[in-house]
Amino acid sequence: MNAPIVGSAEQAFARFLDLERQTRAARTPEQLRYSLVNDGQALFRFRHAALLIAGKVQAVTGVSALEPNAPFVAFVEQGVYQLFKKELLNQARVIAAKDVDESVQADWQSLSAGQVFWLPLIDHQGQAYGGLWLARDIPWTPSEQVLLSHLGDTYSHAWLALQPRKPWRLRWTRKRQVVLLVLLLLALLIPVRQSVLAPAEVVPLGGQVVAAPLDGVIADFIVKPNQRVKRGDLLLRFESTTLKAQADVADRALRVAEAELKANAQRSFTDAESSSKIDLLAARVEQKRAELDYAVELLKRSEVRAERDGIAVFADAERWLGKPVQMGERLMEIANPTQAELRIELAVGDAIALAPDAPVALFLDSDPLQRHTATLERTAYEAQPTAAGQLAYRLDARFDAAAPRIGLRGTAKIFGDRAPLAFYLLRRPLAGLRQSVGL
Repeated sequence: MNAPIVGSAEQAFARFLDLERQTRAARTPEQLRYSLVNDGQALFRFRHAALLIAGKVQAVTGVSALEPNAPFVAFVEQGVYQLFKKELLNQARVIAAKDVDESVQADWQSLSAGQVFWLPLIDHQGQAYGGLWLARDIPWTPSEQVLLSHLGDTYSHAWLALQPRKPWRLRWTRKRQVVLLVLLLLALLIPVRQSVLAPAEVVPLGGQVVAAPLDGVIADFIVKPNQRVKRGDLLLRFESTTLKAQADVADRALRVAEAELKANAQRSFTDAESSSKIDLLAARVEQKRAELDYAVELLKRSEVRAERDGIAVFADAERWLGKPVQMGERLMEIANPTQAELRIELAVGDAIALAPDAPVALFLDSDPLQRHTATLERTAYEAQPTAAGQLAYRLDARFDAAAPRIGLRGTAKIFGDRAPLAFYLLRRPLAGLRQSVGL
């Protein structure tokens, strides 16, 4: 059994002043927590005290290491939570068992003393951010309640001096939390413009593709990347040793056939057999002439020339030198430097519904602060593998103003239709969930 305060009023007041001094002498939150739940025990004779901040027990009388899941700790937190909902925590008061529900009352009888006094810790705005649960077996006298109320001001001031920020859990009341949740849900319904990012490149518009005119090996590249060329300028040469030999052999074979035809034509007047061979030899001469023409044509094709004015667009000449190529293989492109478009590779996983004239913003890797605007013109119907090995749709866009230099790369932002903010934020997670579980 706890006993009431003994001794004269002067002794009690002296202990009270000493208790205030010990509270103000605390230099760290740990020292203050220990002082709040232990130092007042000699004056007020409570069995145990629990310090709660923002609804969580921070210290208990006689306990050096607090166990958050202890039965007494859970009981006190549950009881204080119910009192908080009833708005009974802003004033120092005696707590009655009827103020909590039956489940807490049952724990009260087994875990705490019968007489409980709640001593709130009040901030500068007059709101409780914590308090002390003081429990003993005998009732609290009016004089003790007055001393405790005055001591609560000292405790509050000392705690705010060491912990100036009020715990967020008590800054936001249940009503404010509900209002914030409603505002957040309403914000998720705000329509926003959908957008997606994709790699992009500035490519020629209406350029002429220069393809390999024959099967062979490239011997020499005359032009450099992005070099200006005129119609008829030599671009590159194929290895022509074999072609020259073929043309020389075809020329000699033609001469032999013509000589044989001429000899038989002269003998045809006196020799019937020679007369019968003239048509055959004439056909052979035409065959050899056609072979010579073909060999000469191939020899001419070994030198590739520009068919229009522009710039030569290709990556690197070194990777072509000495490499065998096949007829029709793309070598370069002759383009007008003032005419360019934007080519975008939109990954399948990022694809959204896009209008034919959707706006596009390009941010070049070489100048990320500069924004180039464009308008979407074409969207590929079928996805194709990219150089990086992923499936992507090809998108073509025209620039609204002067186009950047051909060959520059960057990131394109394509804008789609408007949709709720919730759909904009959860589109990818929902797509991933559907692919995973099939819902």
